[in-house]
Amino acid sequence: MSLIKQENRTRAQESSAAIERMYITMRHLFNRGFYKPMGVSGDTLREALLILRPEIYGTIAEEKVELNGLLYVIDRLPEGIEECRYINLTSDEGYKNSHFKPIVPPKRRRNCYRIDEEQMNIEITRGRSEIYDILTHLTFLFVESHKIMKRVVINEEGHTTRDWNKLEKAVLSEEPLTQQEREIALTHTANILGRTFQEVSVIYGKFSAPTNEKRFLNLVYWLGKRAIEEISEHDKRIVTFSPVLRERLGHHIHGEVWADTIKKELESRDLLSRPIHIISANMHSVMNTLFAPVALSKEMAKKENLEIYETLSDAGSGKLRARVEKTALQNGMISVPDQSGTNIDVQLFDTAKLDLDQNNFCSKASYPEGKAPVIIVMDYAFGEQAYETMEELLKPYEKEGTLTYLDVKSVSIMGKAGILEGGKGDIMIPSAHLFEGTADNYPFDNQLKKEHFEGNGISVFEGAMISVLGTSLQNRDILRFFYESTWNVIGLEMEGAHYQKAIQAAAKLRGSISDKVKVRYAYYASDNPLETGSTLASGGLGTTGVKPTYLITEQILEQIFKD
Repeated sequence: MSLIKQENRTRAQESSAAIERMYITMRHLFNRGFYKPMGVSGDTLREALLILRPEIYGTIAEEKVELNGLLYVIDRLPEGIEECRYINLTSDEGYKNSHFKPIVPPKRRRNCYRIDEEQMNIEITRGRSEIYDILTHLTFLFVESHKIMKRVVINEEGHTTRDWNKLEKAVLSEEPLTQQEREIALTHTANILGRTFQEVSVIYGKFSAPTNEKRFLNLVYWLGKRAIEEISEHDKRIVTFSPVLRERLGHHIHGEVWADTIKKELESRDLLSRPIHIISANMHSVMNTLFAPVALSKEMAKKENLEIYETLSDAGSGKLRARVEKTALQNGMISVPDQSGTNIDVQLFDTAKLDLDQNNFCSKASYPEGKAPVIIVMDYAFGEQAYETMEELLKPYEKEGTLTYLDVKSVSIMGKAGILEGGKGDIMIPSAHLFEGTADNYPFDNQLKKEHFEGNGISVFEGAMISVLGTSLQNRDILRFFYESTWNVIGLEMEGAHYQKAIQAAAKLRGSISDKVKVRYAYYASDNPLETGSTLASGGLGTTGVKPTYLITEQILEQIFKD
């Protein structure tokens, strides 16, 4: 038993060291200004990723190409990036005012621009975490591309296999593929990838887009083609960082503009001096919880609240969602779409205009004139961006040399996280945030408790949460070490420590807000990275996330209206 423990600990230490090397290397490459991912400069990143073998990247260390990991990564990178030799990471440098059409990845809100056949520009407005995220995904992508290359190049002259030639013909054909042609192409692709025909047939449909049915075949072909060119023509792919990005990073430029916009909106509506409650959540749960009972009173009369929320979450319920939003805008909700580049939209709720009697959980609330709370709902931040945005939001509003301090009563954070015990849809209540790679720890008095959520048919766990540098880098060894250690870690996410660091600084040190500010943290499980088949790469939550989302939202709102 002691030998097994020692072996697990050694693997966890190796993994932890590999993560540390990756982040040190990425900072070095950023300061340098450019690097070649599959050249000498990219060696450390590749080696560390292969040592780590993160759960999300599946079989990255094996010869066969990883399919689910590839799908996960490509959904977070701009369409067409596999065709590009040059990838340029930029700040917001005015491309939105050009003829270039923005490309937004399905699972990451960032603007990307295809400059020409060889170059893709990716706008970085969310800090270092976004750079780490992109570079990690690109490293994985290029490692997989060289797997393809090694399976199709048969000699030093660069001659390729028959399978590759057949795939090339299918991809370069401008005509849509018939079923027979598609299955022939998939047969050759399966040989190239070291996968079965069944596996590639299933994944083909998951990659297909409305405007590009052959997306999977295109991806395999262009990844392989660029890797072949790197070997046969020594034409290496290059990642560059623009001078403006290197100059601006860490200066809170976007966060400051974002926070000032919110405060100006509060001032223009005479809400700046009212009690304020901040919630970091999605853009639908608070609105639906407050206004669905009013907007959909007929439907609610026949169904339980949860059934209505599940219906609203369905892709085909656009008209119902529009009714709820219309009612919300007529009754105190103010929408503040992001114009700063943070990609964090905001909703303001003036509860003085809300018919509280329509909501059972907050119907007993009553306030003196001018003291009804204002709720600020901010969309999810990304990693270190949480510190930037929260710090700027909690600062006093400055106008013509006069400072106005915000009366912030509470800050509530609801988000998705990986769970280390339990499964998708379970709830985690943190008692502290630990920052990965350091001994930094942030204990706090969480106003949300385990008992608030028990008895609803969902497992609830209480303990410490680890704020990781990137969810895509975690592997089973390091996660099991956290889970089994005395740290009592129940899950992992990317923003908690950053939020708490900003809140503590504002309340305890800088005096920007009251030191009696209440904090609430709750997460619902998006995946269990310790379970095979339950990682983020295995797919989304579907309706599994609806129940915990609204249980947490209702509890947060109930406490706000009781304060």
